[in-house]
Amino acid sequence: MSFEKKLEDLEKVVSKMEEGKLSLEDSLKQFEKGVKLSRECQDQLSKAEIKVQKLVAVNEQGQAKIEDL
Repeated sequence: MSFEKKLEDLEKVVSKMEEGKLSLEDSLKQFEKGVKLSRECQDQLSKAEIKVQKLVAVNEQGQAKIEDL
């Protein structure tokens, strides 16, 4: 699933929970789903950040470093 789709699903979970109409059991299920989606999104963001850092890295001489991604 794409980052954008996970984020969209996470926003839906938050909206459902903010409505306050869910039972305790359903709230816990939605919370669990939200935590899972949040962690997956954070993981994807961390990986993207590392990739960007590698792409823009420079060596001591100010030249672009070339690393395999």
